[in-house]
Amino acid sequence: MIKPIKNKKQYKDYLSQAYELMQLELRPNSVESDKLELLSILIEQYEKKNYPVDPPHPIEAILFRLDQLNMKKSELTKILGTRSRTSEILSGKRKLSLAMIRRLNEKLNIPAAVLIRDYEISRVS
Repeated sequence: MIKPIKNKKQYKDYLSQAYELMQLELRPNSVESDKLELLSILIEQYEKKNYPVDPPHPIEAILFRLDQLNMKKSELTKILGTRSRTSEILSGKRKLSLAMIRRLNEKLNIPAAVLIRDYEISRVS
């Protein structure tokens, strides 16, 4: 019987069971596929509670997305404005404006929640 995960031993056991089920060619709506779905939900909830992952820094998210899309940093100028403004943002000397966040969300599909995170501006000596 499947129960909520209450400890690390149970978590590891459910991970093992889920892995074994993923190795099979499961038919949709079969007992095994339903079991895998339930295990996945329980595992995800346990991981969210016990192994939270902070969202990425907004600039790291932008750079990661550029890499995913095989875009050059210079192509950000079309989204952020001038070349100098893009450089200032990527170097941490300037923060993203609301308009920039909206364009990055629209053009690069970066979640707005990631882009609006507060972060420190680098100080230049």
